[in-house]
Amino acid sequence: MFSIAMGELIQIFRNRLVLVTSMVMPAAISAYFIHQHETFAELGSLGYIAAIMMFTVAAFGLYATSVTTLASRRQNLFLKRLRSTAAGDAGILSGLLLPVVLISLVQIAVLLGVLAAVAGRPAHPALLAAAVVATTAMMTGLGLATAGLTNSPEHAQVTTLPVSLGVIAVASWVGISGTEDLATLKRLLPGGSATELAVNAWNGDVPMADSLALLAPTLAWIFAAVTLAHRLFRWEPRR
Repeated sequence: MFSIAMGELIQIFRNRLVLVTSMVMPAAISAYFIHQHETFAELGSLGYIAAIMMFTVAAFGLYATSVTTLASRRQNLFLKRLRSTAAGDAGILSGLLLPVVLISLVQIAVLLGVLAAVAGRPAHPALLAAAVVATTAMMTGLGLATAGLTNSPEHAQVTTLPVSLGVIAVASWVGISGTEDLATLKRLLPGGSATELAVNAWNGDVPMADSLALLAPTLAWIFAAVTLAHRLFRWEPRR
């Protein structure tokens, strides 16, 4: 697994398009939110800024890059060749996705650290970390599922748009409007409960114990994403 991951990491830094998509663009968008944090805090809150930054990296960095990577490796038959080695299916997928997952986690940690330095620390760092980990797991699972429907790296630009834009829209809706109205709907949508969890963790307006229940919908989405990935993922190009 780790040899596959090292090779994939080298490929990421050699591919300028992947670098821009997975690192530069999410960092640039997040930098804008940090620079304008007072304005966006009035619109939502500091927790909203943290949540939207988290989902920007998770959607455009982690999710989109995962789908593109897996589609590319399938198209050039690299996935098929890997299955002829001693590595198991789980080890192959873990090795291919581990670099982009780690890069995304580091990005989120650095960006949230900068926000904390500029605007003040989160009230519940451990709860915020749980939101980040849960969101990362959910977007990785959705990436695996979407890769099963994606024929090529070029096709990934289309297949990733609904989920990428959808979770950003949900995060903005929940982060700005809160969950006083339509709470159940907002929490059940992908990214809704994770956004509320991140907002509560940063702002500290809700007791930590009460916020832990918000992990349940995200865990349900992780289960659904992994189930879909198991059904939809293909190791060879579609004929």
